[in-house]
Amino acid sequence: MLLLSADIGEGHNATASAVEEAARTLWPGCATRRLDTLEVMGPGVGPLFRWIYVRNVESTPWLYDLFYNALWRQRWFADASRRFVGAWVGPLLRRYVDAWNPDVVISTYPMATAGLDHLRRRGELDVPTSAIVSDFCPHPFWVYPEIDLHYVMSEASLRCLHRAQPDAAGAVCVPPVSTRFRPRDRESARRSTGLPTGGFQLLVSCGSLAFGSVERAVDTALTVPGVDHVVVACGRNEQLRDRLLRRRDPRRRLIPLGWVEDMPALTASADLVLSNAGGATALEAMACGRTMIMFEPIAGHGRANAELMARAGLAELCPDTEALAAALHRFTENEQHLRNHERRVLEHASSGEFTEQTARLARLARHEGSRPLRAQDRFFVHAATPAVPQQTGAVLRMRGSPPERTARDWAEHLAGLVRERARELPMLCRVLVRGRHGAPRWHTVPEVDPWRHLSHHDTDERSAERLRSEFFTSAVPTDRPPWQLMVLCTPQSTLILAKLHHCLGDGIAVTDTLVRLLRDEEPPRPTDPRSAEPGGKRTRTLLPSTNPRALLGGIRTAARGFLSLARAGRAPSCSLNGPSTPARSFGTLELPTRSVRAAARAHGVPRTVLLIALVAEALHRELAEREGTRTGQRLRVMVPRTTRESRSVTDSAEFGNHTVAVSVDLPVGPMSTAERIEQVNNLLRAGQHDGQPLAAGVVMRALGLLPTPVHRRAVRAVYRSRFFNTILSVMPGSPRPPHVWGALVAGVVPVLPLASGVGVATGVINWGETVGIGVTADARLGGTAERLAGRIHDVSTELTGSTTESATPPRDREGRR
Repeated sequence: MLLLSADIGEGHNATASAVEEAARTLWPGCATRRLDTLEVMGPGVGPLFRWIYVRNVESTPWLYDLFYNALWRQRWFADASRRFVGAWVGPLLRRYVDAWNPDVVISTYPMATAGLDHLRRRGELDVPTSAIVSDFCPHPFWVYPEIDLHYVMSEASLRCLHRAQPDAAGAVCVPPVSTRFRPRDRESARRSTGLPTGGFQLLVSCGSLAFGSVERAVDTALTVPGVDHVVVACGRNEQLRDRLLRRRDPRRRLIPLGWVEDMPALTASADLVLSNAGGATALEAMACGRTMIMFEPIAGHGRANAELMARAGLAELCPDTEALAAALHRFTENEQHLRNHERRVLEHASSGEFTEQTARLARLARHEGSRPLRAQDRFFVHAATPAVPQQTGAVLRMRGSPPERTARDWAEHLAGLVRERARELPMLCRVLVRGRHGAPRWHTVPEVDPWRHLSHHDTDERSAERLRSEFFTSAVPTDRPPWQLMVLCTPQSTLILAKLHHCLGDGIAVTDTLVRLLRDEEPPRPTDPRSAEPGGKRTRTLLPSTNPRALLGGIRTAARGFLSLARAGRAPSCSLNGPSTPARSFGTLELPTRSVRAAARAHGVPRTVLLIALVAEALHRELAEREGTRTGQRLRVMVPRTTRESRSVTDSAEFGNHTVAVSVDLPVGPMSTAERIEQVNNLLRAGQHDGQPLAAGVVMRALGLLPTPVHRRAVRAVYRSRFFNTILSVMPGSPRPPHVWGALVAGVVPVLPLASGVGVATGVINWGETVGIGVTADARLGGTAERLAGRIHDVSTELTGSTTESATPPRDREGRR
């Protein structure tokens, strides 16, 4: 165990000593090393920081208040301060972490916690890492998003923690003090310390340096007749003790003490404990079951601690001498009032076992704070509206499932997989939250409740079509990780439906995640932790090389791309475009891979070209029936192109959106199917070198640099029917489909979202023996989605010359094949 504390007062060291004591009880033989963070920070840092702290508290409390309040009120200042300290302390701590190689790291000092957060952000610390906040009120300098757990002192403290850092992990623990601080009989405790055994005793204890208005407290207490003795723990403040010893005290009511070794007995001797900061002294008094009075709290966190303890009912706050005198009168004259306070404090202090809570720190799961979304992922957050929710999905068709297996059985199996594997799949553990100025961020949740994401139905084919349409039409909830699964079991088939918010990832990432989550064998873990993050190092960059010749070539390519985008201008008018509505219709189709491959070979084109040509022919036939087509007519299609190095879904560990948009003007005028295939092939071959992918990538990243409100307006201005008529995505798939619970994933059909004013989107994926095709259409277009799926089937049949080759014919609007 590596313990990080600091010699600045005794509070941080006292907490570290309590952890060491618990560790010896839990793990006999545990090797524990404690570091003084101020010494680690460099020669002279400790004396300088202690001098600054003392001067601020005693001479310039207004300056300490200014700093403390700025941490709360100016988020940029708190972030900058924490990052600065983290960058200073983190690299210095790394040497000790590497040399010691601990199994667990615990911090009791905020600057050490800042250094640990710095190491965590850089992937240089992967063991359980926690912080114990010994002050009652956590403030922004105490809490950090990358720490696995912060222990705080009450539920009120936990609320403050989340106000200071919403994505920090926190829990309530009992006071982290030595077991020597415990309830004891007052008379026996007084005898052990040599104090008078009778009368009402007030202990004034203001930390090892005896800060604050100690003498004012003494003066006030001595005026209260019910206070028989005032015991002052002066600690290392010898000047204070000398002044108190020189006082005239004929009744010997004042007992000034220097450094006390047996503070547990001294605390247990008191009827009341008076302090002014709410730090370790207050926690020790609580552990002993003694009532606390907070008198004229010191600046900054001292005042915040005292106020929070008072609101929690664990201390009496006295801001001046009048309030202190009144409180002392109440406690000395009403014993029941005193005992009620003691009982409340003791209940809080004994609500758990600190040893058990320390044991938890050795088995913490990795906690991650919120992360900003990449520009490509933020794009789809801003593009989403109630009329055009941005979610991408898939329909998985299972083959070989036992007929006695119900949808509930399937759902329970999937729930078990989610519990077991979700932590290995970042897409499933991320919640979309709003950061400063509305900027979207990812917050990783430690656990996922599968039943908040799962539904299941045993039904017939017609009802299954309705449920499927409702599932993909409704927007995925964003108050939890934004994904959902549905199992549909009919007498003829078993389907698993999945949908995720588009900002989680593109179609390749969605399919990859589903495969890793559901397949029977354990999904492999990424070898590089960074590969599981958006923007991991496996993604092919869209920026030119720094090599001068390559850089010049990249600039030329980008220039051609910008010129191509500028020349494209507005998309042609089309009856498929118009005002978007929330309702959707869907068409699905599966074609035999061997038939598609044979047709592509026969026409001398790649399979992707043939599939795009099939969609173009289907769009021509739909438009010809709706409004007629003319020679040379074009339709602007937005085609996402991947920027991934790996084009195999199951080999890719990259999450997020790694695509750029390329516009292609597909020919939809009258011509033969063979001519259309040839023209599409020529268009796509010519477009390979026009620089559009590079230019589009640069534009998307540049948009991501804009302030959030401007970025949102820019995205909604460009992602609409003004610049393209329809969306078409052809994705790689898996040549060897996996098994899920013994059943083969025989087919996958992608489900794409629409854009504002864009009425049709078509997704195509190569999957084992089939090519899955899914058409999404705005419901205002009637049965366009089903008709387009049927037309693609018809064109495929014409090319192969056989109606028996279709793997799964499309359904009509009533669910018939």
